[in-house]
Amino acid sequence: MISRSTIQLLRFHFSFFLLPVFLFALSQAIAINWQHALLAFFILHLLVYPSSNGYNSYMDRDEFSIGGLKNPLQPTQQLFWVTLGMDVLAVGLSFFISAIFAAGVLLYILASRAYSYRSIRLKKFPVAGYLTVVLFQGVEVFFLSYYAASLHKTFAVPLWPMLAAGLLIGGYYPLTQVYQHEADKKDGVSTISMLLGVRGTFVFCGCIFAAATLMMFATFYQQQKLQYFFVFIACMLPMVLFFLWWMKKTWNNSNAADFKNSLVMNVLASACTSICFLIILIWKTVE
Repeated sequence: MISRSTIQLLRFHFSFFLLPVFLFALSQAIAINWQHALLAFFILHLLVYPSSNGYNSYMDRDEFSIGGLKNPLQPTQQLFWVTLGMDVLAVGLSFFISAIFAAGVLLYILASRAYSYRSIRLKKFPVAGYLTVVLFQGVEVFFLSYYAASLHKTFAVPLWPMLAAGLLIGGYYPLTQVYQHEADKKDGVSTISMLLGVRGTFVFCGCIFAAATLMMFATFYQQQKLQYFFVFIACMLPMVLFFLWWMKKTWNNSNAADFKNSLVMNVLASACTSICFLIILIWKTVE
């Protein structure tokens, strides 16, 4: 029987935070193979991401709040075997889409293991750890999602949206670390947020999100679909307002850089971007 700690540490709800990249890729696809798109969604969001979360928790054995969990339970050996089984199933199912997609999923899994595995531990290096997340959760997932959803399995994945996806991930990821500096230091991990400091994290994330916005403008300008860019701006407004409020509050009191505000920021960012790309996807479908 699967234990309560194993189910909790797989953090299925965390997949919601990575949903925007998948929806963005679908919204950019020219012609969609919906059967493969839904299978790719299942593989990524219900197998690969939870397995990655679980393996990270198995390696870290967190005693403090982590992404999406205020009071994480301690992992057991069962968690390791469950994540391994999910990985095998994910790669196996990926072959129903294509061998290329399966290879991409395997590459993602290996990168996530290198990020957490004690003997490699990319997460302990601030720049390498940050780039690993941006490249794999953003750029590679966009590529895999677009490729899987495309009718003819094209490698002609649009560059600007793919880079924008990476920047969107890069713009909020350090904010998930901003309250964990002491816990990370205790574990021998140096994150990009620790390197930048609390205030520096907010400035950095604001700049990266601004770059992502410019990339979105370039994407829709090139497509002659600026109406989609205005949808993006409108949907991002609640997130931007909360970000500015939180930054101001943290500027006056660093204790405001806490788990609760980080979680609200995460949920808002994911909800706003998901709604945006869902609107664009539906709009393009009915055009």
